[in-house]
Amino acid sequence: MSENAATNSELTVSSTSFGGSAGDYLSLLKPRVMSLVVFTGAVGLLVAPGDIHPVIGLTALLCVALGAGASGALNMWYDADIDRIMTRTAGRPIPAGRMAPGEALGFGATLAVGSVLVMGLAVNLTAAALLALTIGFYLFVYTMWLKRRTPQNIVIGGASGALPPVIGWAAVTGDVSLSALVLFAIIFIWTPPHFWALALYKSGEYEKAGIPMLPVVRGKRVTRNQILIYSIVLAPLAVLPTILDFAGPIYGWVAGFLGAVFLAYALWIWWSASERAAKGLFAYSIAYLFLIFSVLLVDSLWGAATLDFMAKMSADWGW
Repeated sequence: MSENAATNSELTVSSTSFGGSAGDYLSLLKPRVMSLVVFTGAVGLLVAPGDIHPVIGLTALLCVALGAGASGALNMWYDADIDRIMTRTAGRPIPAGRMAPGEALGFGATLAVGSVLVMGLAVNLTAAALLALTIGFYLFVYTMWLKRRTPQNIVIGGASGALPPVIGWAAVTGDVSLSALVLFAIIFIWTPPHFWALALYKSGEYEKAGIPMLPVVRGKRVTRNQILIYSIVLAPLAVLPTILDFAGPIYGWVAGFLGAVFLAYALWIWWSASERAAKGLFAYSIAYLFLIFSVLLVDSLWGAATLDFMAKMSADWGW
């Protein structure tokens, strides 16, 4: 066990109430993060070519949810020392003294192993391998290695959060295609400006906790420049599903508009350097990702329904 993990295990031994409540265990799952992960995974599953039995599909999404929850619990176990320092995380079960670190570790490890095993046995090995990669990357690469060592922590670590739609796609097809990688790329490029916007107005807390977020290490001017660069890349990237013909023109127009708004927020931050602009982009970025994937899903289902209708009409009328 690492020195940091050992420190976590000794955090509040004298004051910790062993045996967290149901609410504490739910908190370990990071339900708000989990909901977005499950949603993007569901979109990947539903827009993938091919069919999947509804029970198998729901099982795949349950495994994605449990895997996301496992990642959250293991992250809270390892990061309990810095969670105590930051006001937005000090109320979490371990730093607040409502749960022993070992409980979170056991809970997270059980969910991680169980979700991967069920995915492999009930869905397919490709999806299970991708789920294992997601959990392992988030814990070992991002949480344990990158987060406390480099301002590129969010850039590289964002790969774990970008994998759920690929897992959903693989659950249906058993493989990873270019289309699935485009969905991965959208979330991967979205992640840095999303988190750097938060870091701009929480930089004092990150500095106090010793986390080398970009505003702390390189300054806010560099951070605003990087947010703008990533936003410029994201706007056209999100239109690729239409260009590659696995989404229709409606999606392309909406994605283009949403990307333009994202870019406008980035320009606002770059120009004004205001906390209000950073908070605005952070809030909008969450809505942006939800809307992008929602429109992709609606476009895909509408397109499929239209094709089915045309095929039926053709058969009925002999076209």
